[in-house]
This record gives sequence, structure tokens and C-alpha cells, in this order.
Amino acid sequence: MSSNKLDVLYRQVIMDHYKNPRNRGVIEDDSLTINMNNPTCGDRIQLTLKVENDIVVDAKFEGEGCSISMSSASMMTQAIKGKPIEEALVLANTFSDMVQGKDVEVDEDLDLGDIEALSGVCKFPARIKCATLAWKAMEKALHEEDK
Repeated sequence: MSSNKLDVLYRQVIMDHYKNPRNRGVIEDDSLTINMNNPTCGDRIQLTLKVENDIVVDAKFEGEGCSISMSSASMMTQAIKGKPIEEALVLANTFSDMVQGKDVEVDEDLDLGDIEALSGVCKFPARIKCATLAWKAMEKALHEEDK
């Protein structure tokens, strides 16, 4: 597939997650809740996670922001559901490296799915914080869970 067609496909995936976010909402009972914002652009997110036996069994988010931050939150919540904490954190590191333009070797067991659509963010350094906001919230929540 040509680079231009791939860019168009990735933009469509990002806009689909922005217009039809997955896992929007709040987990009410016995969940981890983290609020974060990006003061540079005004993006904000409230992430709630339900963790049982070191597995992320549910993930939801509320917030407002640009298409990159909100679609990234949607993709992230989809990607980490059902994953062990350790795997979710590896995925966060892989994602962070990817959007920063670093060479990323993806373990065959680690499926990026729609997240790969955000790989082009590395071309726009000002948008990296937008893309990583939800991921940083997830890392913070899971590190607090370990304490």
C-alpha cells in the first residue's frame, strides 16, 4: 500500500475513534481514577480502570480535547482491556517510543491494532503530548496500583 493511501487510512481510523469513541464513560465501583491534563493545549482526561488480580478488566475515559488525544484514549482503552498490568505498561512504552519516532520492535504477542494509526504523530512534535496523555494517565494509575 502506498504511503499516501496508508496516511488516508490512518486518518480515517483516528477520526472514527474521535467521532465514535470506544469506552467513553466512568467505572463507578472500586476503580482507579486519574485526572490529567495537557496545559499546553487544554486537553483533559479522566481515566478509570478496574484491575483485578493484576489484570486490567475494564477501562473507560471522559474528557475533552483534540482528535488526537481523544482517539488515542479510545484506542488505548480498547488495547489494554483484558491485559495484565505488565503488558499494558509495555504497550505504553512501545506507544510512547512509536509516537516519538523511535524504531519500535513489536513483540509478535503485542498487537498494536488501531494504535498504529497514531504512528504519524512523530511528524508533529507538538502533538506528541496530545497522543500520550491517556497513556501517561494509565501508567500513573497502574503504578499507583502497584504501591
